[in-house]
Amino acid sequence: MCVNCIFETSGPVLVMVLEKRNAVSDWRDLIGPTDAEKAKISHPHSIRALCGKNSQKNCVHGSDSTSSAEREIKFFFKDVVSGDIATQQHDEL
Repeated sequence: MCVNCIFETSGPVLVMVLEKRNAVSDWRDLIGPTDAEKAKISHPHSIRALCGKNSQKNCVHGSDSTSSAEREIKFFFKDVVSGDIATQQHDEL
């Protein structure tokens, strides 16, 4: 977790779970590099390039591994079960 979490707790947060094959890597490709300033150069169409300010205020979080994702999901959503049958029916998304 972060060392200086003041920004992360400075306002409302929207927490979502993306469940699909390769979810972590696909999401990280979409959001771009952690440092928004670097993302503007290397991944100009990424979420962080378009909406972030720097490495601290980078607009969006993405788990860096499946194990991190599982830990973070359990933290925010105590009752969520990974692999829910309803989401498996929409695997094509």
